Amino acid sequence: MSARPFLLILYYSRAGGTANLARHIARGATAAGGFDIRLRTVPPVAATVTATLPPVPDTGAVYCSRDDLMHCSGLALGSPTRFGNMAAPLKHFFDEAVDVWLAQQLVGKPAAVFCSSGSMHGGQESTLLSMMIPLLHHGMVLLGLPYSETALNNTRTGGSPYGASHVSGADSNATLSPDEQVLAEALGRRLARTAARLLNDPPPAEQR
Repeated sequence: MSARPFLLILYYSRAGGTANLARHIARGATAAGGFDIRLRTVPPVAATVTATLPPVPDTGAVYCSRDDLMHCSGLALGSPTRFGNMAAPLKHFFDEAVDVWLAQQLVGKPAAVFCSSGSMHGGQESTLLSMMIPLLHHGMVLLGLPYSETALNNTRTGGSPYGASHVSGADSNATLSPDEQVLAEALGRRLARTAARLLNDPPPAEQR
């Protein structure tokens, strides 16, 4: 485990847009200070398993471990939209995290969500809401983006009060718009600052 408390930014990405959001959330959290950052992903799933994946992927973030999830001080969870829902690999990861739930390891910790889609109305908000559901079951404190963030009023691409998002378009362009970058970094800062407050002034045990 890290010598300092850490924030976990956990995502699944195929075309790169969600991964880019994760990097900007990490940048915002880093700028807020006080925490190490762990960027993590999950392996793909298939109905028929024909091979075992290596424990560390060839490229990109490493796979998330139970230690990463159980001991984080805050979590940002990201996925591409899959018909208005989170991607199966990410849901599978949380379906298997019953031990973390039983141990109540995430109770009272802050969490935020982010996603990407191919079209402006491709199910972003329902995907963000679908990711909130398991986090509520784990007892986490959910954070969104307030309208005090100017880019939230100005954006013509991604971004919502439910969390950061990216619209990739029909060509699956992974490059974030300036507003998407600003909002992702704002979400990272908000996560880090909230986690710091909760660490410094935790609620009484009976309220957790």
